Amino acid sequence: MQPDLEIVAVRRDESFKVWSHGYPYRTVRWHFHPEYEIHLIVATTGKMFVGDHISGFAPGNLVLMGPNLPHNWVSDVPEGETIAQRNLVVQFSQEFVSGCLERFPEWRQVEALLADSRRGVSFGAQTSAAIQPLFLELLAARGLRRLVLFMSMLEILMNAEDRETLASPAYQADPTGFASTRINHALSYIGKNLAGELRESDLAQLAGQSVSAFSRYFRRHTGLPFVQYVNRMRINLACQLLTDDDLSVTDICFKAGFNNLSNFNRQFLAVKGMAPSKFRRYQQLNDASRDASEEAAARGAGIDDAPAIVPSPGLPRTAAAAYPPT
Repeated sequence: MQPDLEIVAVRRDESFKVWSHGYPYRTVRWHFHPEYEIHLIVATTGKMFVGDHISGFAPGNLVLMGPNLPHNWVSDVPEGETIAQRNLVVQFSQEFVSGCLERFPEWRQVEALLADSRRGVSFGAQTSAAIQPLFLELLAARGLRRLVLFMSMLEILMNAEDRETLASPAYQADPTGFASTRINHALSYIGKNLAGELRESDLAQLAGQSVSAFSRYFRRHTGLPFVQYVNRMRINLACQLLTDDDLSVTDICFKAGFNNLSNFNRQFLAVKGMAPSKFRRYQQLNDASRDASEEAAARGAGIDDAPAIVPSPGLPRTAAAAYPPT
């Protein structure tokens, strides 16, 4: 059976996603995603599937998985019974890992663990017991405390002696071989046609499904209804366009695929927590502060031996646009 693709949405003001869910739940199926995942079972017993590995699991089961490694946990729960919280999950991208490796030499110590995670790494009871209180605190943590807890968890996993790899050495997680072409075609079509009219019925026809079947299928993969997913993608596009001072907010509204300004403002506020005009002012303030610092440096103002600020090669000044203040 081919695994389904899970779309992992990490908030723009966060470096990784942390959450919990019960059982049954929409992600409890044979699936994969490009992100790394730390997965801790806190309730139920059952069967664990990671790559070509199959074994039993119980509360305390702790596994680190690398990108695109198919996995699933099936609980022994009577039909009709529900569990409010079965597992805790942290998901983080390869881009986040690469950024840390580039900026923090200390992160090199984590490379071996992350390499092993491509086959799945299971940890024993001692490590699980050390990780669980950090995991529970991380669920409610905000700001810098999130990073402190996450780094502490990685340090514990890195130094753990009670660990073993799960999938066989011959197992290769190849997303090109099992990615769902139907959902990939749908997401690609949406990305290429954000500025135009997007109807769920057209996407259903493209996927060869009825509208109701496609609606269920789309939500199962993305975690969002079709309209909500499209609106979020359009808001992301609008954020990029708002860094261009030559475009009016009205122009951006239509370029991002919204058909009226009031709806655009309402959707933008719901997703970003501010109006488009305020978002733009924040970006202008950010640019102005950089210009002022460069002018001060040109005048020789500042502290002797202060660290220099050099624009990153190929990085536009508006690169921060995707990360607005909250």
